[in-house]
Amino acid sequence: MSSYLLRVELDDRPGSLGSLAVALGSVRADILSLDVVERGQGSAIDDLVVELPPGSMPDVLITAAERLDGVRVHSVRPHTGLLEAHRELELIDHVAAAGDRQAKLQKLADEAPRVLRVSWCAVLRAEGSAGEFRRLAGSPGIPETQVSAVPWLPIEHASALDNTADWVPAVWREMDTALVAAPLGNPNTAIVLGRTGGPAFLPAEVLRLGYLAGIVATLLR
Repeated sequence: MSSYLLRVELDDRPGSLGSLAVALGSVRADILSLDVVERGQGSAIDDLVVELPPGSMPDVLITAAERLDGVRVHSVRPHTGLLEAHRELELIDHVAAAGDRQAKLQKLADEAPRVLRVSWCAVLRAEGSAGEFRRLAGSPGIPETQVSAVPWLPIEHASALDNTADWVPAVWREMDTALVAAPLGNPNTAIVLGRTGGPAFLPAEVLRLGYLAGIVATLLR
């Protein structure tokens, strides 16, 4: 069996999620978990972890979902492992128990991709001027491509970053890597997330990262 993370936008009305479940069931997709990412202005964006039987291609999920009126698929990505309830709290607990400051930063980088559904995570600190920085921690999936400068540091608030900016390596732009960052205790230190192939980070996800970074910053003091 293969698992996928399906992000869909659908009308926020009674019965819409049930209709989607029936449509996915028609292609033998089993919904393992559901998380509401953002809701407002008559629509909702949900993340569903679904499992397909052997031999089924993920394209069938898009076809089944978009047969319904008011449903649009944002992305389908391979997913490993179930989504745990209260996963941010679990991450915070793991960071708190990790030991010294460096161990905490590395634990954050290692576990944030799974918790926040991204491809990689890094913790950066501004040093000197002209966008110079040092990487304090990085997740196993962080790109090997070197970044020469990060002119967006220092950073005051959690923000989606422009993935077409000059500082972004060409290979990241070609792979449509969505980027978001948040200050980690002070404007010169930031947690950065990358999502290869998108989708772009929604405002609710940016806020979510900001809250998480603020809590972790308290643990690092």
